[in-house]
Amino acid sequence: MFTGIIEETGVVEAIEPKSGSFQLTIRIRKTGEDIKIGDSLAVNGCCLTVVKIDPKGNDKIVQFDLLEETWGVTNLQYCISGSLVNLERSLEAGGRLGGHFVTGHIDGVGKIAQWEQKGEDRKIKIFAPNKVMRYVVHKGSIAIDGISLTVAEVEKEHFSVWIIPHTFELTAIKERSLGDAVNLESDIVGKYVERFAVR
Repeated sequence: MFTGIIEETGVVEAIEPKSGSFQLTIRIRKTGEDIKIGDSLAVNGCCLTVVKIDPKGNDKIVQFDLLEETWGVTNLQYCISGSLVNLERSLEAGGRLGGHFVTGHIDGVGKIAQWEQKGEDRKIKIFAPNKVMRYVVHKGSIAIDGISLTVAEVEKEHFSVWIIPHTFELTAIKERSLGDAVNLESDIVGKYVERFAVR
């Protein structure tokens, strides 16, 4: 379980095919301070398991195995060597919940349909598939590449969020542009409400 509060951005070192799956290698720093093999790390909002750790000075080089399903339903398939990815360690029991409950299970990939700067803030409009839009509500929470954000506007096939300067500078969202793919995870509360309502 995660909160959607990004701790740092990591740098993709490599993505390589590996007998029916893929191996993702990332250089990390802050999130690597106490990381162990078997730990979960949210990478662009996708919950991945650490399978290998190599110290590199103040950094650590960590590897993850990606299933074909994960590859196919997330924007990790578009990463290249040098890409920035958002990173968050799993929530500790008793820790502060600054964002909202994020499971790290991606519901779908959206595309940036509009990007505009207003003053120091930025407004992003995201085109999202129906399976995500059904849970998007005005003033509700959504995770975009693992970032906990508040929905500002909702249309039939789009929704919009505001990005403050702190979030823009701290996360990989600063690398995104029109047409880019972003990982989306809708608020889990809506999924449970729907599940109980249709019983």
